[in-house]
Amino acid sequence: MPRIFDHIDLRVPDLAAARKFYDRLLPALGFPEWMDVPGGWISYNAPGEGPTEFFGFIESPNFAPNENRIAFWAESNAALDALIPLLREAGARKIEGPGYDEGPGYYAVFFEDPFGNRLEICHRERN
Repeated sequence: MPRIFDHIDLRVPDLAAARKFYDRLLPALGFPEWMDVPGGWISYNAPGEGPTEFFGFIESPNFAPNENRIAFWAESNAALDALIPLLREAGARKIEGPGYDEGPGYYAVFFEDPFGNRLEICHRERN
């Protein structure tokens, strides 16, 4: 089973503002190809042939942030550290870290998108 996740489907209150933020963030996290999808969706796709993993969002008039968190993988602690300036430049809010949150071997930075959706970038060492 080589592929274990298909997509993330996020709600935002402002599609244009979300596009501005995620245009900076998602290509750096491995979703370089974006497309408008019928029905008002924006989708950022992972590279590959045929259907690939994607991160999509749509505007929701009833948007309210919640306590869910989406975590992205970094290949190393150094790769994670290199993304911190991008988070600031893109407009991430409430940036916490990076650091070892769950103990040794779990290095992460926590932040919110401009609307309060909770996100994380982490690197876990394999034992």
